[in-house]
Amino acid sequence: MSRILNLGSINIDHVYSVDHFVRPGETLASLQYSVFAGGKGFNQSVALARAGAAVAHLGAVGADGLWLTQRLASEGVDLSSVAQVGAATGHAMIQVSASGENAIVLHAGANHALSAQAIERAMDGFGPDDWLLTQNETNGIAEAMKLAKARGMKIAFNPAPMTDAVQGFPLEMVDLFIVNETEAEALAGASIEMAGEALCACYPQAAVLLTLGAEGAVYFKDSERHFQSAERVEAIDTTAAGDTFIGYFLASLLARDDGVEESLALACRAAGIAVTRLGASDSIPRRDEL
Repeated sequence: MSRILNLGSINIDHVYSVDHFVRPGETLASLQYSVFAGGKGFNQSVALARAGAAVAHLGAVGADGLWLTQRLASEGVDLSSVAQVGAATGHAMIQVSASGENAIVLHAGANHALSAQAIERAMDGFGPDDWLLTQNETNGIAEAMKLAKARGMKIAFNPAPMTDAVQGFPLEMVDLFIVNETEAEALAGASIEMAGEALCACYPQAAVLLTLGAEGAVYFKDSERHFQSAERVEAIDTTAAGDTFIGYFLASLLARDDGVEESLALACRAAGIAVTRLGASDSIPRRDEL
């Protein structure tokens, strides 16, 4: 069975419920405070594991984030390439106002403290049957892509959050782009309506998986097109829905060797369950729930 090495962020989310966003010079008491496990990398590793994939996480935490590695271990994720470093664990300070809006201060912390040597060591034992999955919340992405490709691995890239730095990555090495409409538009330099087709034209070596939120998803590869509508559910929290989709799609396509259409359908079902639950990784369903 193919394995997946996930180079991804591990974050602590500090969430403060407030009457209004704090103003310059103001000291504001919060109405409620919660702490959650977060980070796209963390969420996608959990989704992959719950979907039945063999996944190893490549990342870093500070001493304050060891509870997050324990959470990943409890899901069956291989943590041999998660380093403890001197920096603070990546974290977000999130204000949520009475109207439901949020304001976020993000600190990359340990997510940007991965050494080149740690990334190279993590590739040991991986080869042509395996995949590298990465997002855009850590350092070392370009280096990891080059090392993975040298080993014959395939690369799945989810450029979230989309930044100018992404265009400097060796995108010609990517085998599967997993993008939402905004990310596809920015990468392809085309309108949302044409972004999927344009990405295929820009990177003919790759497949493109375009997520459309409540509308579903579409897969592009050469002349191949597959559309899957989303589950019709009463959504209460869309946090980590995209991460759930990515984990289930890859796990189905690679670990279970299902076809694209079956993998799309499974991923949409999983995301449909996730949005009916509160939280990020806590909302991700297990395989036997689908």
